[in-house]
Amino acid sequence: MTDKLYRYLFDQADVRGELVQLNDSYQQMLNGHAYPAPVQRLLGEMLAATSLLTAILKFEGEIAVQIQGNGPLRLAVINGTHTQALRGVARFEGEIPDGNLQQMVGQGHLVITITPKEGERYQGVVALTEPTLAACLEQYFAQSEQLRTRLWLHANGEHAAGMLLQEMPASNVNAEVEFEHLESLTDTIKSEELFGLEAEEVLRRLYHQESVQVFEPAEVIFRCSCSRERSLAALSSIERSELDSILEEQGEIVMHCDYCGAHYRFDGIDIAAGVQGGSESSSAQH
Repeated sequence: MTDKLYRYLFDQADVRGELVQLNDSYQQMLNGHAYPAPVQRLLGEMLAATSLLTAILKFEGEIAVQIQGNGPLRLAVINGTHTQALRGVARFEGEIPDGNLQQMVGQGHLVITITPKEGERYQGVVALTEPTLAACLEQYFAQSEQLRTRLWLHANGEHAAGMLLQEMPASNVNAEVEFEHLESLTDTIKSEELFGLEAEEVLRRLYHQESVQVFEPAEVIFRCSCSRERSLAALSSIERSELDSILEEQGEIVMHCDYCGAHYRFDGIDIAAGVQGGSESSSAQH
């Protein structure tokens, strides 16, 4: 089962739906990180949610779904693009309780940032007052989009999956009844079904009495945007004297990517060739 996102419409209702199933991208995101099981599950839910959001927010560019708080789990973030290329990372301290969102994160916020290729950057923030990620995202849509939206998110450290229903803009007078009917059908979904069945079979089981139009699926992949060039560009913002000091002490400068675990090593020749422009700019400011 490859990682895919399916979009679908109901012929007799002004409601759109999505279903995403993630395996490889989820495992690649977790690879190399010693995340406790509760963090693995939350990151899986966030990965599925980001894929679902990317598909309905209709933009070209980048999206970040971030949870931050004062609890044991300080930060969890998923970055993605409109092409369904996703990556994610979490930072925590001490033991993570196997409880609800507030027990893991403490007092905090859910922040959704959309950076389109064209146009202004948009950021929406909601307090983490609900016990689950799905409920917090539903609160976000109620505030920012003002469209009735439901999400179902599941992850177990191996598989991640999610479903979404959303009322269409300018829907008909029966929209509420139609939505509640489809919502009750979708509420019967089990995590094992989302993890083990093909998407078409899931939709057939849930909506076998409905007329559903399913579109061509989009492939979801794990992709980190880090590179040797970007690492050199980041070093350009550091004082050249500080870089020289590190080189003198350690013989090289090592840049580490928290997302994918890649290491980029730079010696004195690399720094002289690649950071020269940055050092001139820096020295001109000081």
